Amino acid sequence: MLRRASSQILRQVVRCGSTDASLILERSINRVQLLGRVGQDPVMRQVEGRNPVTIFSLATNEMWRSGDGETSPTGDISQKTTWHRVSVFKPGLRDVAYQYVKKGSRILVEGKLDYGEYVDKNQVRRQATTIIADNIVFLSDNIRDRT
Repeated sequence: MLRRASSQILRQVVRCGSTDASLILERSINRVQLLGRVGQDPVMRQVEGRNPVTIFSLATNEMWRSGDGETSPTGDISQKTTWHRVSVFKPGLRDVAYQYVKKGSRILVEGKLDYGEYVDKNQVRRQATTIIADNIVFLSDNIRDRT
Protein backbone atom coordinates (compact mmCIF):
# COMPACT_ATOMS: atom_id res chain seq x y z
CA MET A 1 0.00 0.00 0.00
CA LEU A 2 2.88 2.36 0.78
CA ARG A 3 4.42 1.58 -2.60
CA ARG A 4 1.16 2.41 -4.38
CA ALA A 5 0.78 5.70 -2.52
CA SER A 6 4.34 6.77 -3.28
CA SER A 7 3.79 5.90 -6.93
CA GLN A 8 0.71 8.13 -7.04
CA ILE A 9 2.57 10.98 -5.36
CA LEU A 10 5.43 10.63 -7.84
CA ARG A 11 2.99 10.80 -10.76
CA GLN A 12 1.46 13.96 -9.35
CA VAL A 13 4.87 15.56 -8.84
CA VAL A 14 6.00 14.66 -12.36
CA ARG A 15 2.88 16.14 -13.93
CA CYS A 16 3.85 19.49 -12.35
CA GLY A 17 0.67 21.29 -13.18
CA SER A 18 0.27 19.84 -16.66
CA THR A 19 -3.24 20.13 -18.08
CA ASP A 20 -2.92 16.63 -19.58
CA ALA A 21 -3.73 14.20 -16.77
CA SER A 22 -2.33 11.25 -18.75
CA LEU A 23 1.14 12.80 -19.07
CA ILE A 24 3.64 10.75 -17.11
CA LEU A 25 7.34 11.34 -17.66
CA GLU A 26 9.49 8.27 -17.37
CA ARG A 27 13.22 8.10 -16.99
CA SER A 28 15.07 6.38 -19.77
CA ILE A 29 18.68 5.73 -20.65
CA ASN A 30 20.47 6.32 -23.95
CA ARG A 31 24.15 5.59 -23.15
CA VAL A 32 26.92 4.15 -25.28
CA GLN A 33 30.50 3.20 -24.45
CA LEU A 34 32.82 2.29 -27.30
CA LEU A 35 36.43 1.18 -27.01
CA GLY A 36 38.32 1.06 -30.27
CA ARG A 37 40.72 2.67 -32.70
CA VAL A 38 40.18 5.86 -34.67
CA GLY A 39 39.78 5.25 -38.40
CA GLN A 40 40.65 8.71 -39.72
CA ASP A 41 41.86 12.06 -38.46
CA PRO A 42 38.92 14.18 -37.27
CA VAL A 43 37.34 16.89 -39.39
CA MET A 44 35.54 19.94 -38.08
CA ARG A 45 32.37 21.02 -39.82
CA GLN A 46 30.09 23.96 -39.36
CA VAL A 47 26.76 24.79 -41.00
CA GLU A 48 26.17 28.50 -41.67
CA GLY A 49 28.56 29.51 -38.90
CA ARG A 50 26.57 27.65 -36.24
CA ASN A 51 26.81 24.33 -34.43
CA PRO A 52 30.45 23.43 -35.07
CA VAL A 53 31.10 19.70 -34.76
CA THR A 54 34.15 17.44 -34.81
CA ILE A 55 33.55 14.15 -36.64
CA PHE A 56 35.63 10.98 -36.81
CA SER A 57 35.15 7.23 -37.24
CA LEU A 58 35.88 4.58 -34.63
CA ALA A 59 36.39 0.86 -35.27
CA THR A 60 35.38 -1.78 -32.72
CA ASN A 61 36.17 -5.47 -33.09
CA GLU A 62 34.22 -8.53 -32.07
CA MET A 63 36.00 -11.88 -31.96
CA TRP A 64 34.65 -15.40 -31.51
CA ARG A 65 35.80 -18.96 -31.94
CA SER A 66 33.90 -21.13 -34.37
CA GLY A 67 33.88 -24.87 -34.02
CA ASP A 68 33.20 -26.98 -30.94
CA GLY A 69 32.52 -24.01 -28.71
CA GLU A 70 34.50 -21.97 -26.24
CA THR A 71 35.66 -24.98 -24.22
CA SER A 72 37.73 -26.37 -27.08
CA PRO A 73 40.94 -24.61 -28.13
CA THR A 74 40.45 -25.86 -31.68
CA GLY A 75 38.48 -24.00 -34.27
CA ASP A 76 38.91 -20.87 -36.27
CA ILE A 77 38.89 -17.45 -34.70
CA SER A 78 36.61 -15.06 -36.54
CA GLN A 79 36.58 -11.30 -36.25
CA LYS A 80 34.09 -8.66 -37.26
CA THR A 81 34.94 -4.94 -37.37
CA THR A 82 32.14 -2.42 -36.92
CA TRP A 83 32.62 1.22 -37.87
CA HIS A 84 30.94 3.98 -35.87
CA ARG A 85 30.51 7.64 -36.72
CA VAL A 86 31.33 9.85 -33.72
CA SER A 87 30.25 13.50 -33.50
CA VAL A 88 31.46 15.88 -30.79
CA PHE A 89 29.39 19.03 -30.22
CA LYS A 90 30.43 19.84 -26.62
CA PRO A 91 32.58 23.02 -26.97
CA GLY A 92 35.67 22.11 -24.91
CA LEU A 93 35.65 18.44 -25.88
CA ARG A 94 35.07 19.27 -29.55
CA ASP A 95 38.32 21.27 -29.73
CA VAL A 96 40.34 18.68 -27.77
CA ALA A 97 39.05 15.90 -30.02
CA TYR A 98 39.94 17.86 -33.15
CA GLN A 99 43.46 18.57 -31.88
CA TYR A 100 44.44 15.27 -30.21
CA VAL A 101 42.38 12.43 -31.73
CA LYS A 102 44.46 10.90 -34.52
CA LYS A 103 44.08 7.97 -36.89
CA GLY A 104 45.09 4.77 -35.09
CA SER A 105 44.65 6.15 -31.56
CA ARG A 106 42.98 3.84 -29.06
CA ILE A 107 40.20 5.70 -27.26
CA LEU A 108 37.10 5.16 -25.15
CA VAL A 109 34.09 7.20 -26.24
CA GLU A 110 31.08 7.71 -23.99
CA GLY A 111 27.92 9.29 -25.28
CA LYS A 112 24.48 8.60 -26.72
CA LEU A 113 23.00 7.16 -29.89
CA ASP A 114 21.37 9.49 -32.38
CA TYR A 115 19.45 8.52 -35.51
CA GLY A 116 18.93 10.94 -38.35
CA GLU A 117 18.45 11.39 -42.06
CA TYR A 118 20.32 13.28 -44.73
CA VAL A 119 20.15 13.68 -48.50
CA ASP A 120 23.27 12.55 -50.35
CA LYS A 121 24.87 14.04 -53.48
CA ASN A 122 22.48 12.06 -55.70
CA GLN A 123 19.44 13.43 -53.84
CA VAL A 124 18.81 10.05 -52.19
CA ARG A 125 17.52 10.12 -48.63
CA ARG A 126 19.80 8.11 -46.32
CA GLN A 127 19.61 7.14 -42.68
CA ALA A 128 22.57 7.61 -40.36
CA THR A 129 23.41 6.43 -36.87
CA THR A 130 25.80 8.65 -34.93
CA ILE A 131 27.38 8.51 -31.50
CA ILE A 132 27.10 11.94 -29.86
CA ALA A 133 30.18 11.96 -27.60
CA ASP A 134 30.16 13.65 -24.22
CA ASN A 135 33.45 12.15 -22.98
CA ILE A 136 36.61 10.80 -24.60
CA VAL A 137 39.33 8.91 -22.74
CA PHE A 138 42.71 8.62 -24.48
CA LEU A 139 44.11 5.15 -23.80
CA SER A 140 47.26 5.03 -25.92
CA ASP A 141 49.40 6.97 -28.30
CA ASN A 142 48.85 6.81 -31.99
CA ILE A 143 49.67 3.32 -33.31
CA ARG A 144 51.81 4.86 -36.09
CA ASP A 145 54.05 6.56 -33.50
CA ARG A 146 55.11 3.21 -32.01
CA THR A 147 57.13 2.06 -35.03
